[in-house]
Amino acid sequence: MPLPLDDRDGRRRCRDCGEWKLLDEFCASSKRPSGRGSYCKPCFNERSKASYAKRVSERYGREVKPARELPDGHRFCADCGTVRPVADFPRNRSDSTGYATYCKPCHNTRTSETKQRLYGGNREYHLRRRYGVGQKEFDELLAEQGGVCAVCAAPDPEHVDHDHRTGWVRGILCFNCNGGLGQFRDSPVRLARAITYLRGTTWQRVLIHPGVYQMCSPTRGRPPSQRS
Repeated sequence: MPLPLDDRDGRRRCRDCGEWKLLDEFCASSKRPSGRGSYCKPCFNERSKASYAKRVSERYGREVKPARELPDGHRFCADCGTVRPVADFPRNRSDSTGYATYCKPCHNTRTSETKQRLYGGNREYHLRRRYGVGQKEFDELLAEQGGVCAVCAAPDPEHVDHDHRTGWVRGILCFNCNGGLGQFRDSPVRLARAITYLRGTTWQRVLIHPGVYQMCSPTRGRPPSQRS
């Protein structure tokens, strides 16, 4: 099939705006031999918006608000109704712009309200999301421990200790004990070596001459002077 005259030089006239443009500036269309439609992309977008507004009006009886014109690098928050720089919006990889719909204060407020509605608060959300237990299970486990840290017996511990390999909860610990196990990477070998180190390597300051001291250990280094 011969191409229309307006397609032979790689240009076409838009049926809406009447301008001659390159075929690449027209929307794709499988119905045309050239693979391009009759309307340029800006005109096609305007037609699509008008068609959508008409369908909404006929089906729901309401008007579609026109698109809001925003300065470059800015975004409109529908909650507080303000125009803010995109830096004031959280990142969102699922959005085409890379940013969330609501500004950070509104986003935080919505998140808190959702956690309160679904979980009863941040504490319950945190426990269930990270450890798979709720405040009820936390209280029951703490009661089994007598209300104290499972390691040092400090009262009122608040931290859930879990096996990083399996994810299973092991007990309730205070801040220091929970952090200490993490620093030792939950390794019984490292903890055993630390115990041996503490028991057998106690350095002391020993007087070896008047006014002269030396750090000595019962298992390492120079033994204390006999004159001390």
